[in-house]
Amino acid sequence: MKDPEFWHNKWATNEIGFHLEDVNPLLIQFWKHTSATRSDKVLVPLCGKSEDLIWLASKHDDVRGVDLSNIAVRAFFAEHFYTPLVTNVSGQHELYQFDELSIVIGDIFTVPLEMVDLVYDRAALVALPMEMRNDYAKRIQSLLNVGGKILLINLDYEQSEMAGPPFSVPEEEIKILYSDCIVTKLQRKEAGKNHPKRAEKGMSRFAEEVYLLEKVK
Repeated sequence: MKDPEFWHNKWATNEIGFHLEDVNPLLIQFWKHTSATRSDKVLVPLCGKSEDLIWLASKHDDVRGVDLSNIAVRAFFAEHFYTPLVTNVSGQHELYQFDELSIVIGDIFTVPLEMVDLVYDRAALVALPMEMRNDYAKRIQSLLNVGGKILLINLDYEQSEMAGPPFSVPEEEIKILYSDCIVTKLQRKEAGKNHPKRAEKGMSRFAEEVYLLEKVK
């Protein structure tokens, strides 16, 4: 991944404004649209120490996260008082496993991963600059079985008004990036003028979007 030290430094200095303390309500609301079954294998790219992993593990027997930061992964297990089994993968990646959950420390572009049925992307695509998003989307689609689905949470704002990450990804770009998928927008929620993000940055618009992507080829 380009500039991995950027993300390592974010975790090392606890600059993790992208981290949510609770399960994302959009996950709870929209996961049903994936028509998920308990046996479906789930991938959470750039998972950090997300509480969403706990929620997904309550619904599925195999939930796999990937993150660059060993600080984030170790904090996740420590904060939940889980004692994971730690093994080595391909001689350079640490794999942490506990019951239904497994998280591998490494670069989403290069870490060895098995095929999955579902992907939950809350903060991965929007974490990447434009020049990396095409490779990321290709990588994710290559790991998804045909008929598999991605629940994607996206942000849309005027990029010139705020430096990412998180970045703004236009709907047209999502459709181009995920050319192997049928793209369905499930929700777009516009933030009011008094929304903290808009007020702080003086932004002309700020919206959170939810997409369902279904791989068809």
